[in-house]
Amino acid sequence: MRHHFRRTGQAGPARRAIATASAVAAVGLVTVACGGDDAAADGKLQLSISTFNEFGYEELYAEYERLHPDIDIVVHETGQGGPYHQSLFTKLGAGSGLDDVVAVEEAHLPEVLDKSSRFHDLTEIGPKEAGPDRWLDWKYEAALDKDGRLIGYGTDIGPLAMCYRKDLFEQAGLPSEPDEVAELFESWDSYFAAGDEFVANVDGVAWFDSAAQIFNAMQNQLDVGYFDRQDRLTVESNPEIKRNWDRVTDAVARGQSAGLVAFSNEWNSGFTQSAFATKTCPSWMLGVIEEQAGEDLAGAWAVTDAFPGGPRNWGGSYLAVPTQSEHPEEAAALAAWLTAPEQQIKAFKAAGVFPSQVEALESPDLLSATNDYFDGPPMGELFAEQAKAIGEAQYKGPGDGKIQENALSPALQAVEQGTSPAEGWERFVDAAKQIAS
Repeated sequence: MRHHFRRTGQAGPARRAIATASAVAAVGLVTVACGGDDAAADGKLQLSISTFNEFGYEELYAEYERLHPDIDIVVHETGQGGPYHQSLFTKLGAGSGLDDVVAVEEAHLPEVLDKSSRFHDLTEIGPKEAGPDRWLDWKYEAALDKDGRLIGYGTDIGPLAMCYRKDLFEQAGLPSEPDEVAELFESWDSYFAAGDEFVANVDGVAWFDSAAQIFNAMQNQLDVGYFDRQDRLTVESNPEIKRNWDRVTDAVARGQSAGLVAFSNEWNSGFTQSAFATKTCPSWMLGVIEEQAGEDLAGAWAVTDAFPGGPRNWGGSYLAVPTQSEHPEEAAALAAWLTAPEQQIKAFKAAGVFPSQVEALESPDLLSATNDYFDGPPMGELFAEQAKAIGEAQYKGPGDGKIQENALSPALQAVEQGTSPAEGWERFVDAAKQIAS
């Protein structure tokens, strides 16, 4: 059985990432009334759900209606995560217009938790079987507000591995087999040292695609991120953030970055043009690489579970029930069913979304999943082990995703284009302060 772990790529720090404002006008909203437009006239209860990109739920909606013949599901699907979340927060502020169940991407979860009083505590209205033991601890705990209320049921996750070009490694004289490259990726120091060796031996090819993509992975590994648990900005007070900035910008100065903006047209073309040799790879990135690199590079890309600094997560979403819902218990039951282990495996088969449920991570259907585009061990097993090795989720304060997207990334892009690291750091800090104020 072959699964691609395919996700729709977009700009931003996570799997269903933040789209630019210019994309708003280009994104359409698809409404699907699974039971028909006259569902209410039939005396059935209508439940509405809104999602973005691809959750793999299409067949699951129909199955739920078969199991619950008194319910019709109305689906609102938005193509890109950025416009979707803009609309979500606009309706949240207006106090009306939200569906019974709403999807929330990981990067926007802090903003939802900051307004948690406008969402139901799922431990109070949800079915008893949807308890904390269902999920990986860090996935469940990330959706708890400061009062311990559960605001969302976890959907997918994005455990990290490293993707690399075997043929380019061989050209550079580096170890190239997945079981041989662990030493190169043991730490960020060894990763950047290998990058120096690579760029010294291969002309015209960078070591990595984007400074912001590398920094994002490093940032997610810190015990304290952009905010502490009191929602105080830590950009200046946490020396690890500046240390990571220095390590990444030093690598840029030594020619290791291709200087590409992730998910831009130039970045997409960079795969076919062999512009870089390594790529940070959350599970959803495999489908992006295969789509952009094309069949000519099948087998040239490999995946290893060795990741500098150890396993972490990058991406994933939740299903929440706003207090605007007129049918909160029924909505919570639908959200709990969609995120149950059995349904997470079905969604994985349909769309490659990687499960966050403990039981799902033990499923033979998941563990045996392979992708013959890439060299390496069975992909399902590799990413399941990475997911289980993650200790806890980094706390994300309100504005965390905006800092990553609108402060950090532009500042690093400026450095890649010639701005000094010192000036770039000042731009980053100033922009972060404005967002957090």
